[in-house]
Amino acid sequence: MAHAHSTHPTSQETIAEFDRYVVPNYRRYPVSLVRGENSWIWDAEGRRYLDFFPGWGCNLLGHCPPRVVEAVRDQVGRLIHVPNTWYMEAQGEFARALSGRSFGGQCFFCNSGAEANEAAIKLARAYGHSRGKSKILTMEGGFHGRTFAALTATAQPKYHEGLGPMLPGFVYTKYDDLEAVAAAIDDETAAVMLEPIQGEGGVRIPSAGFLPGLRKLCDRHGALLILDEVQTGMGRTGTWFAYQHSDVVPDVLTCAKALAGGIAAGVMIAKPEVAAVLKPGMHASTFGGNPIACRAGLATVETIDDEGLLERGLAIGERFRGQFQALQGELPEKIREIRIQGVMIGLDLTFDASDVVARCLDRRLLINATHGHVVRLLPALTISDEQIDQGCAILADVLREAVI
Repeated sequence: MAHAHSTHPTSQETIAEFDRYVVPNYRRYPVSLVRGENSWIWDAEGRRYLDFFPGWGCNLLGHCPPRVVEAVRDQVGRLIHVPNTWYMEAQGEFARALSGRSFGGQCFFCNSGAEANEAAIKLARAYGHSRGKSKILTMEGGFHGRTFAALTATAQPKYHEGLGPMLPGFVYTKYDDLEAVAAAIDDETAAVMLEPIQGEGGVRIPSAGFLPGLRKLCDRHGALLILDEVQTGMGRTGTWFAYQHSDVVPDVLTCAKALAGGIAAGVMIAKPEVAAVLKPGMHASTFGGNPIACRAGLATVETIDDEGLLERGLAIGERFRGQFQALQGELPEKIREIRIQGVMIGLDLTFDASDVVARCLDRRLLINATHGHVVRLLPALTISDEQIDQGCAILADVLREAVI
C-alpha cells in the first residue's frame, strides 16, 4: 500500500464536500481517514493514529485483515450479488460455521445489527401470535439499533425524543435485576430481549446469576430469550458469543458489527423450531447473505480459529486490566470502576469522558466515550502488546492531566 497522501484530497477539502452534500446527522472529528492496517490508521495528511476503537467495534481483526481482503478480492471477481431466490455456496457455508459455533440454530442474514434485531422482534411476534403473546420486554440502558422497532426496544428516552409515537408492545425493566424482570414478565410476553453485556450502556457486565435467572423466567412464562450480541459476538469477549461464559442458551441470537471482518453483515440465529415460523414472504433482506459478505465472514471465522484469537482476546483483556488497575491505584478520585470482558473494555470515570477522547485524539490515539463518563475501548484481537502499552501510556497521561 502506498503511503503517499498527495493523491488524496486534504481533510479540509473532504470536510467542505461533506458540508455541502452529506446530511449532517453525525458528529464527526475534523479528520479524513484514508488507509488502515491492523491497529494503525492514517489520515489524508499522512498522520498515523493508534486505533483502540477500530470501526466502532466492526474491525475486530483490525483494519484490512489479510484473509478478509483476499476473500473479498476473489469473490468480487466471481459473483457480486444474486438474490435470495437462488442458492449460494458461501451463504450455506457461513451459516454452518455460525451454527456450529453457537447453538445449532438456523441463520437469517441481513446487513446490520438493527436489521438483525428487527428480524428477531418480528420472529418473536410471529412465534407468539397463536399463543396470544406480543409483548417484548427489554432493559433500561440497552441499545438495539436505529430502525423503529429496534429503536423502540432501546429503553433510553434520549433516542426517542422528537420521533414519537414509538411502537406499542414494548415493556422496559431494569438490567441485572431479576426481581424487576419477574414483576414485568407475564403470559402475554413473547420475548425478553437484552445484551448479555451492555455496550452503549457503558460496558455493563451483569452478575453471574442474571442470565440463568432470565432463562428460567422465560421458560416458566413460555417466552423466548433473545440475546443481542451485535457488539459482543464473534469473539469480542473471549468466547465466540458472550452467552458462552454461562450455561445459558438463548432461543434467538443477533450479531453484526464484527461478523464479516468489517464488511457490512448481520445475522439472526434461531433454534430450528422457532425459526420455522418465518414462512416464505414473511421477511426478507435484498442484500442479506450476499456472496461478498459471506466470504468475508468465512475468512473472519478462519482467521479467529487459525490464529488462536479467542485465547488472545482474553490475554489482551488481562493486559489492559493490569494497566488500568495500576492507574486506578494512582488516580482513585478519577477512575470509579474497571469493566473488562475480553476485548470489550470500559473505564468508568468520575467525570465526563468527552474531553478525554478529544485529548487522546490530539495525541493520535482513537478511543470512545459512552454513557457520558465511560471510556469505551473495543481494540482488535490482533493488537500487539507493544501497541496496548503505547496506547495505555497516552491514556494514562491524559487522565493524569484531566482537571475534575
